[in-house]
Amino acid sequence: MDQRIELRHLRYFLAVAEELHFGRAAQRLNIAQPALSQQIRQLEKIVGVELFRRTSRSVRLTDAGATFQPRARDLLGRLAADVDEAGRVGRGEAGRLDVAFITSATAIVSERLREFSRCRPDVQVKLHDGFTVDVLAALERGTADIGIVRDAEKRDDIDLSLLTTERFVAVIPTDHPAARADHVAAKALAADPLILFPRSAGAQAFDVNTQPLRDAGIDVQVAQECSNWHTIIMFVAAGLGVTIAPYSVTTLLPAGAQRLELDGPPTMSRIFMATRRGDNRPLVQAFIAASESVTGRGHDRTTRARGGAGSQPVLRRR
Repeated sequence: MDQRIELRHLRYFLAVAEELHFGRAAQRLNIAQPALSQQIRQLEKIVGVELFRRTSRSVRLTDAGATFQPRARDLLGRLAADVDEAGRVGRGEAGRLDVAFITSATAIVSERLREFSRCRPDVQVKLHDGFTVDVLAALERGTADIGIVRDAEKRDDIDLSLLTTERFVAVIPTDHPAARADHVAAKALAADPLILFPRSAGAQAFDVNTQPLRDAGIDVQVAQECSNWHTIIMFVAAGLGVTIAPYSVTTLLPAGAQRLELDGPPTMSRIFMATRRGDNRPLVQAFIAASESVTGRGHDRTTRARGGAGSQPVLRRR
């Protein structure tokens, strides 16, 4: 086969095969009949056999033509579908989006995923959890498109958009001497083993998390390092120590654990959405838009419920 079959050959062949009349097929294709006849002869030369049996009275498909017809139709159909799919991916209507997040922000991620899936139902979302440092590394490697991080350090190649702020609280065993109150001074926890994530998980996140202890003059030493907040809280409930935690991870505590407000000015934690700087792909921008929609609604609800500023977490729109 010295020549290649081109798309026009398939379109012309199918038109003649369906009309079984060169004149009508030429009108349908809006080309001259001699040009159509020439293209069909060229296709038959490429294939090496006749596809039509022509007489002065009729045009019929040969056995080879009848075999070729459904395959040509299928090929053009699949090509059209592939072109449509590529366009939908390019417009952010389909494709795959990888979202990496810290487990302490699961509720925030869930709200935004729900809104994004409502707007982009044909997009496949892949989720990856880890520490803040892991999420930022995934963004830099290109294995994540969106990141949700806590108290992250600024980076030249990463854009951070504030999603929400929340205060830190103490979590202690229910048999702790301070458990009889609803608040506690951080210095009262100085003698208790501290259960927390390692500083290597994110230096700034660790430092912000332990700020209430350092402000109380406590030399921060982690007695038990854990990889997620669920484990930290469960160890506290088991009586193995205490922790300082973001408010949101303490809303559903297991038996044996108690949340206490910290005395003094609150130390606030900030949760960000992270993206690669200059990443203007439609899928990424669609997720950002969905997130902004959720953030705006949350801010409106919080403001109406509180009637002004207060101690509960506030969603702030960027």
